[in-house]
Amino acid sequence: MIVPVILSGGAGSRLWPLSRKLYPKQLLPLAGEQTMIQQTAERAASVPGCAHPIVVCNETHRFLVAEQFQAIEKAPAAIILEPIGRNTAPAVAVAALVALRQQGDGSENTNPVLLVMPADHVIRDQAAFVAAVEAGERLAGQGHLVTFGIVPDRAETGYGYIRKAESVLDEASGASKVAEFVEKPDAATATRYFDGGNYLWNSGIFMFGAQRFLQELKWLAPTILEACEAAVAGAREDLDFLRLDAAAFESCPSDSIDYAVMEHTKDAVVIPLDAGWNDVGSWDALHDVAEKDAADNVISGDVISKDTRGSYIYSSGRLVATVGLDRHVVVETEDAVMVAPRSRVQDVKKLVEEMEKNGREEPNLHRKVYRPWGSYDCLEEDEGFQVKRITVNPGGVLSLQLHHRRAEHWVVVRGTARVTRGEDTFMLNENESTYIPIGTKHRLENPGTEPVELIEVQTGDYLGEDDIVRFEDQYGREGTNT
Repeated sequence: MIVPVILSGGAGSRLWPLSRKLYPKQLLPLAGEQTMIQQTAERAASVPGCAHPIVVCNETHRFLVAEQFQAIEKAPAAIILEPIGRNTAPAVAVAALVALRQQGDGSENTNPVLLVMPADHVIRDQAAFVAAVEAGERLAGQGHLVTFGIVPDRAETGYGYIRKAESVLDEASGASKVAEFVEKPDAATATRYFDGGNYLWNSGIFMFGAQRFLQELKWLAPTILEACEAAVAGAREDLDFLRLDAAAFESCPSDSIDYAVMEHTKDAVVIPLDAGWNDVGSWDALHDVAEKDAADNVISGDVISKDTRGSYIYSSGRLVATVGLDRHVVVETEDAVMVAPRSRVQDVKKLVEEMEKNGREEPNLHRKVYRPWGSYDCLEEDEGFQVKRITVNPGGVLSLQLHHRRAEHWVVVRGTARVTRGEDTFMLNENESTYIPIGTKHRLENPGTEPVELIEVQTGDYLGEDDIVRFEDQYGREGTNT
């Protein structure tokens, strides 16, 4: 049985301001109507013999990831929550341990084949992908650790490369032993790799038996395996999630599959994959995969352009107008505008790092923040007050909570809300309002079948999200602010 493992880590900082730490690129519909993680799940489901996927994600993304799978009716076999990012080797190790636990007793006779995929890739040719996976399953069944190398169509400096061995293991798929992994090259070296024909881009997609991978990890990186075994042994179920033991996982060394295993094992095999792959790692890459107009522009939202060519222009709401741009990226969101030449989009990550050093929130949050019960949008903020638009989904229930330093005024503008205020519980209809004094326990619920929207005006000497004391929460968030 093939068990897909979808790795939903990373922040996609090169795609800021759309992608942010608490709402990263894999949760966005960047290359179609579905989000990237949804496309990855659909891609896995199209492979014959695939089981339900195991998803590994940061615990702060857990409700967003669950909603993504609910929307396409593809229930994961498990959603494993990492308390902290530790790179791909530990993420795959815990997935392998969970897969073995789910598939049987963990004996040598139980060895599901893992298909490891990042959640944020685009693959256009599904048939070619399925054929490569089927070849990978055969080779994994023979004890090989398989990676998929992308057949390059240009000399690219933004990817790592894999050099193929001269001899071919499988004529049908073109699979061969891995001669070496190499880091991102300079332009001259990339040209030599491309012209030589025996180098492939490193895709970060893998296939191997779960037992086989753990065996290699035990030999090559035993401290990683020990920490991951302890993290899974101490894991606890939390709603639809499997929450790893935090102390054990945080003690785990941070390392990639490549560095920890694939560069050192004697059984690494690479299968060439020519399937319209793109890791959508930058705005330039997103321009490559998106539909373009006659002037080679990608236009999204309310945009007017004149004498603009080869550009990516995105508006989330406000009018964006351009004149005379050539090969630029312009991205407008509710709280930020980013402009860069397409030749410099790799440096967007440096912008994000600079903002983080300055303590800005824009790298982490959009103005609209999603919660398991719905969302809130900060409309206005100044000293002593803040105005939010709150949306509570049908059946959504905020935690029973209080604030020590702020009061709240609620006005319902759509739907009917159930309000708990102190010892009282009452319904609040459209155009009705209520006041929550400082230090008063309160809760907001939507008992109906349509979203409830209200305007919340906060007043006080401190309005931070950490001024929340939770007493009851149906989403298991006691003691957290997510």
